Amino acid sequence: MTDHEEAAAVRPLALAWVGRHLEDGERIVGVEALHGGVTAEMRRLTVGTREGGTRELVLRMFVDPFSLRNAEEWLGREVAALTTLAGTGVPAPGLVAVDPAAAHCEYPALLMTHLQGRTVLDDEGVEARVPLLARQLAAIHAVRPAERPLTYVALTTADTVVVPEGADAAVWGAAIEVIREPAPPYEGRFLHRDFQPGNVLFDVRSAVRISGVVDWAGASWGPADVDVAHCSTILALLHGPEWGHRFAGAYEEAGGVLAATVGERRYWQVRDALAFSEEVRLVARPWREAGRTELTPRFVEKRLDAYVTSVMDRWS
Repeated sequence: MTDHEEAAAVRPLALAWVGRHLEDGERIVGVEALHGGVTAEMRRLTVGTREGGTRELVLRMFVDPFSLRNAEEWLGREVAALTTLAGTGVPAPGLVAVDPAAAHCEYPALLMTHLQGRTVLDDEGVEARVPLLARQLAAIHAVRPAERPLTYVALTTADTVVVPEGADAAVWGAAIEVIREPAPPYEGRFLHRDFQPGNVLFDVRSAVRISGVVDWAGASWGPADVDVAHCSTILALLHGPEWGHRFAGAYEEAGGVLAATVGERRYWQVRDALAFSEEVRLVARPWREAGRTELTPRFVEKRLDAYVTSVMDRWS
């Protein structure tokens, strides 16, 4: 494939916009689609430099109807987060340019630096990765932004939960009642809001060092429990319910502070787990595309049911 053909994989207006943000003498020499996300179209751009070398950028464009409705807010959050994180030691992309209202591109777009590494979703090695994830999340929560981001938003309600086929109605009914209660009081922290293995890059040589944390479109202010519960649920669905519980313990071992009471912890864990009942097919698809073919929607539903049951048993 020629350079021109590869560049054509980027929409024409976006390609021209990117070009205006390159250094003098630079040009795009390669384009690769990045997979794994569910809300945006991602392209890795290889840029030829004036000196004859290359560097890489990432272009994110929000193209589906739901994302388009939220693009300006999400891009605003992400730009603010990347600006906040610059120089903190948290391995986040560097901001290059943003077009939140699609004034220049076909769709709302973000251009940022590319981070080396890869996502790791396999069962093998999860025991070594969980403490690394926990330490990284604790470091994110330790960031003190000069300007507080928008408060977190929880979209799931007791009336939108989808009880999986074959699940224990009494257990799920009790879990649903938990989130009918008002959210507990909390001490605010800087949140990623979608911190989980799919948004964490590991060193490609060993997978025992985190090289990047991506997708800051949900960056928020709220309780640490929100991020911990979210990553716990994902780990439970990827690797089994016990890993959700082990992550919360690893987070505390890393110095993170969770809600003080059993009831408060149960609220946040249950709320996040129930949210996944509404989007099992959506979250399972990129996992299968990444090679976890056994994670069919039905398989993930069963794991979700097992995890909700274990959370209710653990914190009752």
